[in-house]
Amino acid sequence: MTLSEKLVQIKDALPPEVTLVAVSKTKPETDILEAYRTGHRIFGENKVQEMTQKWENLPKDIEWHMIGHVQRNKVKYMAPFVSLIHGVESLRLLKEIDKQAAKNGRCIDCLLQMHIAQEETKFGLDHSELEHLVDSEAFKTLQNVRVVGLMGMATFTENLEQIRKEFVHLRTQFEKLKVRLPEIHILSMGMSGDYPIAIEEGSTMVRIGSSIFGARNYS
Repeated sequence: MTLSEKLVQIKDALPPEVTLVAVSKTKPETDILEAYRTGHRIFGENKVQEMTQKWENLPKDIEWHMIGHVQRNKVKYMAPFVSLIHGVESLRLLKEIDKQAAKNGRCIDCLLQMHIAQEETKFGLDHSELEHLVDSEAFKTLQNVRVVGLMGMATFTENLEQIRKEFVHLRTQFEKLKVRLPEIHILSMGMSGDYPIAIEEGSTMVRIGSSIFGARNYS
């Protein structure tokens, strides 16, 4: 099956309310163009430098999502164009995005990343850190960022019940936060290996890479 056929098959199977982020990290621009020609416009990258290079070379109606861990000193490179930053897990990072967005005359949409997995290597906020961030005076004064939802990654495991439990936990956090921030509407959870469970548990955005583009290129 070609890349285009795989992409169309996945999109056709997704509920209409679920947005697909095609994770193109490490993939060549030719692959992104093939996906683009099917009508797909939303792509996810995990390295700012690689995403910036692709943005410069590819059609300008592509929406670029930053899905990887973000270093504050790299924010300025993507601030002119990034559509959504998925992995915001500190007030310091949010303030830097706000600063760089203001310099570019933009308001940048962001998701707060929650730590829901058992692996220590995953980034994210816990419930009390989320509350502290949202309650802070600094958060209330941000003018050029817009928190539009939450993101999380489940444990990399074959235990489907554990994955489901982690997604339920994230959805619960999302629903609680929505009471305080009624404007949030994106719950980004689910990747190639677990997105059907994520959708069952209320995900509105899935990040799918290898099921579309094949295994990642590490060379």
